[in-house]
Amino acid sequence: MRCLTLTPQVQRWLRFVVGGGINTGSSYLLYLLASLILSYQVAFFIAYIAGIFFSYWFNARFVFHVPLSWKSLLSYPLVYVVQYVISALLLGSAVEWLGIDKRIAPLAITLITLPITYVMSKFLLASRKPASPDHLQ
Repeated sequence: MRCLTLTPQVQRWLRFVVGGGINTGSSYLLYLLASLILSYQVAFFIAYIAGIFFSYWFNARFVFHVPLSWKSLLSYPLVYVVQYVISALLLGSAVEWLGIDKRIAPLAITLITLPITYVMSKFLLASRKPASPDHLQ
């Protein structure tokens, strides 16, 4: 029987998807809880910011195997500014114009923006040098 060997690129993509699943689940839960007392856009913003921090940590450590640093931590949210604008516009359109339930819409939007996020994260994190004096401890 032949053993299936995954290329490093496929392994990295799978780690990204797993981390994204964890991030999506926890962000979605935070969104649902926050939307009980806040507007859906404010709840989405709070969950989104929390997701950025988790995503930075997970992707740097487990997907791209680069050290954490203040420089990359501070620049990493730039990836998500683009994704947030796209996601917020899609969320508003989905809820207000298409009538999609505000509890379901963020999940569909995550699937749509997943490839964009991977490419931007890879560009930002994988292009960093493995060692720099500004490592986070």
